Amino acid sequence: MKSYVLRVSCKSTRGIVAAIANYLADQGCNIVDSSQFDDLDTGKFFMRVSFISEEGVAQDALVEGFKPVAAKFQMDAEIYDAHKRMK
Repeated sequence: MKSYVLRVSCKSTRGIVAAIANYLADQGCNIVDSSQFDDLDTGKFFMRVSFISEEGVAQDALVEGFKPVAAKFQMDAEIYDAHKRMK
């Protein structure tokens, strides 16, 4: 099983968390940690989700498949391998 992290930021609105959770579940992924917050001063939403691809879906496929969700909420989104060190 591969571990990934999804980071998103966008304008705060209803349904973001549900859309992310549903997408990951549909891809056979299990969320193992999630942290989110709204910046009330700017109206922005931020979320970091750690998850495991229990069905072995590749990172490229996850990134490509997430594009419609990101577009719907006008997200800045990144999915990366949890075991690779970030710069």
